[in-house]
Amino acid sequence: MFEKPIVMLDFETTGLSPASGDRITEVAALRIVDGRVTERYVSLVNCGARIPYFISQLTGISQAMVDSAPPVEHVLPQLLDFIGCDALSAHNASFDEKFLKAEAERLGLATAHEGLVCSLKLSRRVFPGLSSYKLGLLSGQLGIRFRSAAHRAESDAEVAAEVLIHIARHLGDTYGFGSLAPQLLVSMNKLSAAKVPDYLRQMADAALLAKKVPQSA
Repeated sequence: MFEKPIVMLDFETTGLSPASGDRITEVAALRIVDGRVTERYVSLVNCGARIPYFISQLTGISQAMVDSAPPVEHVLPQLLDFIGCDALSAHNASFDEKFLKAEAERLGLATAHEGLVCSLKLSRRVFPGLSSYKLGLLSGQLGIRFRSAAHRAESDAEVAAEVLIHIARHLGDTYGFGSLAPQLLVSMNKLSAAKVPDYLRQMADAALLAKKVPQSA
């Protein structure tokens, strides 16, 4: 399925921009090995921030919940250690990565993940023409169901992981990939949708040729 592990990340936050002072309130990181989730790190986070009323209404995360949660100084080092050097993925990945980097920078820490895979961008390229690529609507179109309430980090990360696995299976069935390198998915993110099919055919042909060429002694 995947040549190397990929960590699916989801944050719940107080707003849209760490540059405007918004902070994280909950995190879920799920490690995907081959085609299944094998490990997870999930925690509410106390950043000392106030949660707007509409955010609490959307997520169900109350001020009392984050006030009693582990402090960010405790959570972030554990999260970065969990991610390590694996490739990182998220649905609308630039959003989650900017919060990860902002929170790490506040603590004088550095991220080490190798590549960023956006399941939203991949979905647009692999399944063009769908009515929506928002996680809740996209998952329904792909036959993937939420097992618990949306807009909580673990639930959203689980569904996003299933979307990514669904994409990998589709690419394997369509183009004959035996396994997918995370870097291939990173490269797909950077291409226009129109160029993706030709790119995937070229990469699949190259992988097949590499298997046929005998290794030199």
